[in-house]
Amino acid sequence: MAMPAESAAAVVWTREYVLDLMERSPTHWPRYELVDGALIVTPAPAPRHQVMQGELFIRLKAYADRHDLGHVMLAPADISLDPPRKSLLQPDVFVVPAGGIWPPKVWRDVASLRLAVEVLSPSTRRYDRGVKREYYLRHGVPEVWLVNLDKRLIERWRPGGALPELLRDVATWAPEPSLPPLRIELPALFDEALGTG
Repeated sequence: MAMPAESAAAVVWTREYVLDLMERSPTHWPRYELVDGALIVTPAPAPRHQVMQGELFIRLKAYADRHDLGHVMLAPADISLDPPRKSLLQPDVFVVPAGGIWPPKVWRDVASLRLAVEVLSPSTRRYDRGVKREYYLRHGVPEVWLVNLDKRLIERWRPGGALPELLRDVATWAPEPSLPPLRIELPALFDEALGTG
């Protein structure tokens, strides 16, 4: 279950401290994230979470590569979009804009995202919908997708929106108006990732 550190009021969590925790871990789990000073610790995701993450990666990467829109990446990562680089997030799937040196030597070189995708799970749902979504939008990510496996839909959030757009049939991604959008048929995506049951 995702949880902030118990003694968060007594401890000042920093990016450096969290990176040290991660370096001392023999695996990438538990996952540590730091959002606006709040430490979030989550266990390894369930298999269906990983399968959906992979399916979205495949579709987004093919589209981004075809149109030279950037680089599609998967967690684990150490993304900080705030200028002082105090936070540390691990979006499940994300698109880094094209340009600059690729691949970056360190995660701090990634200063912006074109899209952030979080696949909701019981242990992360509260934080993905709350502090992480708000962080992405506050720091200029033009589109955030929250993938709800149980309801088989995507919540699409954009800056300034009070409520998400609920996508049940088709998800489109149009980062450049001059290009045809990526279209993902959601019933087929969910069937492929989760089965038809």
